[in-house]
Amino acid sequence: MAEGRDVQWVEVTEGQDGQRVDNFLLTRIKGAPRALIYRIVRKGEVRVNKKRVKPDTRLAIGDLVRIPPLKLSPREAVREVSDNLRNLLAGSVLVEGRDWLVINKPAGLAVHGGSGVKIGLIEALRQVREDLDFLELVHRLDRDTSGCLLLAKSRPALLALNTALKQQQMDKRYLALVAGRWPARRDYVAARLDRYTLANGERRVRVDPGGKVSRTRFAVREAFARATLMEAEPVTGRTHQIRVHAAHAGQPLLGDDKYASRDSQRLSASLGVARLFLHAESLTFPEPTSGRPVQIKAPLPEELQAVLARARRDA
Repeated sequence: MAEGRDVQWVEVTEGQDGQRVDNFLLTRIKGAPRALIYRIVRKGEVRVNKKRVKPDTRLAIGDLVRIPPLKLSPREAVREVSDNLRNLLAGSVLVEGRDWLVINKPAGLAVHGGSGVKIGLIEALRQVREDLDFLELVHRLDRDTSGCLLLAKSRPALLALNTALKQQQMDKRYLALVAGRWPARRDYVAARLDRYTLANGERRVRVDPGGKVSRTRFAVREAFARATLMEAEPVTGRTHQIRVHAAHAGQPLLGDDKYASRDSQRLSASLGVARLFLHAESLTFPEPTSGRPVQIKAPLPEELQAVLARARRDA
């Protein structure tokens, strides 16, 4: 195979050991969408030790990866990070360790691109943090949810944190404002959840006997005249779990445009709730290297604090 001057051969280092080829390329080729990565791998333009590979092939220390020269058209390139987003993300890092970081994710920013989202948080951070050869999400937050989001800066850290997540060694607590007065004795919602797709392609979740087992613990933080501030702890990690469980209990989250009732919509308007009132307030996890517990809190955004102030004045 004749090689052009712009072809790169990159050696895999310790920090990338075990990483998938597609994720390795997404980190190395700034602005490349995942669909393009899959295409060049499928065509054999990407080689590892001069051999063809698949997107999910795992790399090892010392492997040589061939990266072809790419010219991205404006339509297929991931959007460049704006100065405003760059500054927002730089100021949103809550705590950073040697091989992990926790960011206070802004509401309205998807964690990754796709399905009409040109750029997500992970793609933006990879552009902003050019010093990192590895950056992956440990878990996800809904686009409209704010708060603690954990990312790994090395493959070993990602594996350790994923294991902690699967073994329920990671504690995540959310603040949610729900419609109505939450009964003091209701501290647990268990309802199986099933994902489905609307005719327009939008993904939703519903309670279904054939769905996946899903459990959420709830505790009242503060009661208001027409709403209740709740602490929610997802025991399982299903999509939209807190939102659907609260709606299933008859008390939807305020500001929820997917699972609201007519009454909760009217209350949201009355209290001036302009976004989903769901915030990942705290995150506790074992530090990947030492195993010591790390606890991090994200302050409630000002727009949600203002909603609570109005709820306290509500008669």
